[in-house]
Amino acid sequence: MNRPGTIDHPRTNDPQKQAPMTTSASEPTGSATPDFTTTGANESRQNRTLEMQLMPEALARAHMHQRLQEAEVERQAVRMVAARRMQRRAERASMRARRALAMAVMH
Repeated sequence: MNRPGTIDHPRTNDPQKQAPMTTSASEPTGSATPDFTTTGANESRQNRTLEMQLMPEALARAHMHQRLQEAEVERQAVRMVAARRMQRRAERASMRARRALAMAVMH
């Protein structure tokens, strides 16, 4: 059982007995990103934290705005259906009145 280990299942857990990491041939030497200074890092981190804290509030505001728009569209649809129903009822009443008038004139 002479299998090489993997990253998830190393052959040994002792780091000194593991094979050293080798750089790939496609990676040029010195290609690692240089260390950056932390000037302004705390400020940007605080801004990011504030933005992240405000994200749920902004998301809730956007969600409520969308729900209000949906409710308004629904109300308009209900009003349109009611208006059509009343129009048909008025047309039927008008036809009944015409028929009644025609019957009264004919007799």
